[in-house]
Amino acid sequence: MKCIICHGEDIKIREVNEEITVGSDIVHVPVSTPVCMTCGERYYDRRTMQYLENAENRISKAGVKLKEVGKVLIYEEASHSA
Repeated sequence: MKCIICHGEDIKIREVNEEITVGSDIVHVPVSTPVCMTCGERYYDRRTMQYLENAENRISKAGVKLKEVGKVLIYEEASHSA
């Protein structure tokens, strides 16, 4: 298999985190998928896409328990001017 982006041939199965946005939160959904080691392009088969779609539906309907692994914080003091 050749990468459709960079035409590289170094494509390996890797565990990646696909991001699903829910409001202002980001949920990482781990999946194994082929990834180009040269440019990072990911290749999802039909089964993986269905899994991600089902995960997104369950998450958006609050039908699944999520584990908090960190927080994103915003510094809101006076804005910086150059």
